[in-house]
Amino acid sequence: MPYVTSNPPALIAQGIGGVGKVWQYRSTDAGTSVDAAGYFTNGVDLGMTTGDGIIVVDSDASPVEAAMAFVNNVSASGTDITNGTAATDSD
Repeated sequence: MPYVTSNPPALIAQGIGGVGKVWQYRSTDAGTSVDAAGYFTNGVDLGMTTGDGIIVVDSDASPVEAAMAFVNNVSASGTDITNGTAATDSD
C-alpha cells in the first residue's frame, strides 16, 4: 500500500547532543515496501534527518514483524530509509 500522511512515523526519542532521533512506524505495509526509495513523502515536514533511526513494524504480519532501519536521505520529494535489520521470533 502507498504511504498515507494520516499515519506518519511517531517520534519516540528526541536526539540529544548530536545523536539522531528515533522514530517508530506502524502499518500493514511489509518492510520491503516501506524501505522503497521515497516511501515517506513528508519526512522533511516531520523533521526527519539523515542518520535518524526508525523502527518499522508490520502490524498485520503473523507474528508481527519489526525491523530497525535508518534514514538514508531526506528531500522534499521523499525520504528514503535503509533496508531494515529484522527482529524475528522463531518459536
